[in-house]
Amino acid sequence: MLTVFFFLFGAAIGSFLNVVIYRLPEGKSLVWPGSHCPQCGEKIRWFDNIPILSYIILQGKCRDCGNEISIRYLVVESITAVVYLYAYLHYGISLELLTFLVFTSLLIPISFIDFSTMLIPDSLSISGIIIGLLFSMFRGIIVVSCIGAAIGAIYILIIIHIGKAVYKKDVMGYGDIKLAAMIGAFVGWDSFLLTILFSSLFGSLFGLVQIKRGKSSMKSLIPYGPFLAIGGFITFLFGRWIIVRFFLG
Repeated sequence: MLTVFFFLFGAAIGSFLNVVIYRLPEGKSLVWPGSHCPQCGEKIRWFDNIPILSYIILQGKCRDCGNEISIRYLVVESITAVVYLYAYLHYGISLELLTFLVFTSLLIPISFIDFSTMLIPDSLSISGIIIGLLFSMFRGIIVVSCIGAAIGAIYILIIIHIGKAVYKKDVMGYGDIKLAAMIGAFVGWDSFLLTILFSSLFGSLFGLVQIKRGKSSMKSLIPYGPFLAIGGFITFLFGRWIIVRFFLG
């Protein structure tokens, strides 16, 4: 029953995260008005607002106007549902489970917003820093988390200044500084070093694929937030095991 609950709960949270992704960059209220079609403005009926299932039944289209609804809605709900289910199976009912679910629920909207707008809302990243440090007090790693937040911010700041000196332009946004600090607050300084490794790896691979497809060039800017988020996600789940297995083994 708990496995089903966490999957459904994750899907419901994913539905709310879609609201955050759509409305927060535009400065709209997250609670009013209720869910409505972004094309025709018609209010979405409750039976058309069931996470994942409604999108599939309606084949990704609005019941009223027939316009297509972004596949992002299905993707976010599905990712969140699977992550919540896996987190429960991985951690069980524990403080680590709650910490990871909150961490992930911040990383998902930050990633999608940054990918589409090249901006990271301070309301998410700064709140995340505070929440991460508060959780670290109960997890008994407050010092490690404070150092992690500081290292995260300093690392990105150094990259920005080096990039500006070399390329004569900003290579990363200042929103990345706060996101890195948030991730450092959740994973700690030692694991944040792995976050840097994974984010650089996945970011580089994405850039090379985009260049290969002719979508960008070596001088093009890409949003780094999603890759920091992926690195933080992997690090929180498997960072300690990776450190012990490959660096201390």
